[in-house]
Parts: sequence; structure tokens; C-alpha cells
Amino acid sequence: QLQLVESGGGSVQPGGSLRLSCAASGVTFSSYAITWIRQVPGTEREAVSCITSSGSTNYADSVKGRFAISRDIAKNTVFLQMNSVKPEDTGLYFCAAAWGCGYDYRSWGQGTQVTVSS
Repeated sequence: QLQLVESGGGSVQPGGSLRLSCAASGVTFSSYAITWIRQVPGTEREAVSCITSSGSTNYADSVKGRFAISRDIAKNTVFLQMNSVKPEDTGLYFCAAAWGCGYDYRSWGQGTQVTVSS
């Protein structure tokens, strides 16, 4: 069974950078699409970025040009590089696996908190 563990969250000032990691175990994750999802209390979850099994990527308009998703298949890890962060990027970031971007999620991590404030 695929298990996901996020790390890399923390506090950062506006304009700064963070890199989140999503480490997979249990099965090889390269056949899955991995999505980073942001949850802010009182709001709906937002799919921030997704990378498919073939390496194609997509981004929410709110992060396009600032965030970059990538993966290291040898390490079974997906990354989310967050640059030029804004206070509205604050939230609990999860990674989730599915058969494709936009498909029902089959596995979730526990989340990592990102706080952007001065």
C-alpha cells in the first residue's frame, strides 16, 4: 500500500522560499500522479500542483510562475519548490496520489504546515 510522508514545512517571510518533500513508500510511486493540496481552515482545499506519471505538470493560477513541482524517481520523492511566497500561501500542505491529475485520491500524507508572515 502506498504511504506518503510530507516534510519541509515551516515559517518563512514573504518573498522567501521553501521546498516541500513528499516521500513515498510501500510501492513505486512512479505510476501515480502526485498532487500537492493546500488546506486553509474555513476554506476549501486547493490543488496547488500536480505531476503525472509521465512527468507532465500543472499548477493552480495562484501559484503559477512561483512554485515548481518535480520528482526524483530513484528516491521515490516528489518536491514542491515554493518561491516568492505570499501570506496567502499559508496553509497545511498535503501530497496525495491518484491514477491521474484530477482523479480521486487513493492515498494521502499527514500534511506539513507552511506559514508565511513577516
